[in-house]
Amino acid sequence: MRLKEKSKFIVDTLENLYPKTPIPLDHKDDFTLLIGVLLSAQCTDERVNKTTPLLFQKADNPHEMLSLSIDEIEKIVRPCGLSNAKSKAIWNLSQILINKHQGKVPQNFEDLEALPGVGHKTASVVMSQAFGFPAFPVDTHIHRLAWRWGLTNGKSVIQTEKDCKKIFPKEKWNKLHLQIIFFGREYCSARAHKPLECPICKEIGRKELFVDSKK
Repeated sequence: MRLKEKSKFIVDTLENLYPKTPIPLDHKDDFTLLIGVLLSAQCTDERVNKTTPLLFQKADNPHEMLSLSIDEIEKIVRPCGLSNAKSKAIWNLSQILINKHQGKVPQNFEDLEALPGVGHKTASVVMSQAFGFPAFPVDTHIHRLAWRWGLTNGKSVIQTEKDCKKIFPKEKWNKLHLQIIFFGREYCSARAHKPLECPICKEIGRKELFVDSKK
């Protein structure tokens, strides 16, 4: 199957399975989304959603966040892992938002990626989900599936992002990256993957996936 045919098959399949794509992280505005995405590093969305209500009850904006100590933040976000680094990043970025951005989350990649604890993937999620800017955030699910579907060589998330942006229409990016995440969780997991039962892999998956799959 040619790459153009693959991309259409993927888009059509995912649109059929996931016509609606709610944002997985519970939030009420761009600031709480930013904090949620930051906390989701090496942590499940489910765990983040169980943790942020307590944090946001105490502080759901940069000004209130600075009224907490880093230790107070750390105690709350500890279930998300890497709590020492994440709590410092949350407090420090809140200070930067107030001092440099009038307390608002910036709507551009350069300023977002300059914030503590905010890398390109986090910035991409915020830009796409909070501000509607076309972006293609690549998490572990997307990186894994893009390789399995032969869309990229899989050598780095940076390359995967570039390849996916070339393959899929720009107007599809924001919804598609969520659809792929949902699909990865439901049908195409990292472990115990069954390519012959996967709606997409069984049609366009790399040959390597099927080695010993019939045993």
